[in-house]
Amino acid sequence: MVDKKVLEDEIREIISDVSGYDLEDIKPETNLINELEIDSIKAIEITVAIEKKYKISVRDEDVPKIVTLNDAVELVHGMLNHKEN
Repeated sequence: MVDKKVLEDEIREIISDVSGYDLEDIKPETNLINELEIDSIKAIEITVAIEKKYKISVRDEDVPKIVTLNDAVELVHGMLNHKEN
């Protein structure tokens, strides 16, 4: 079972790397599009980095559902738990 806090920290780091924003600026409820100026290209970069790190495959239709850090954590957490079963 993957710890959500660890996931949150790791995904925050990926978002920080791609967006150029400091880790402190990325809160669980931060809107990635409006507050961090994540466009579709950066969203794909973040998704690919998450897929590589966790060896999962995020469906194309799930990408637009990732609006906040918390959304990303919930999606990855659910996929990893499903993968373990």
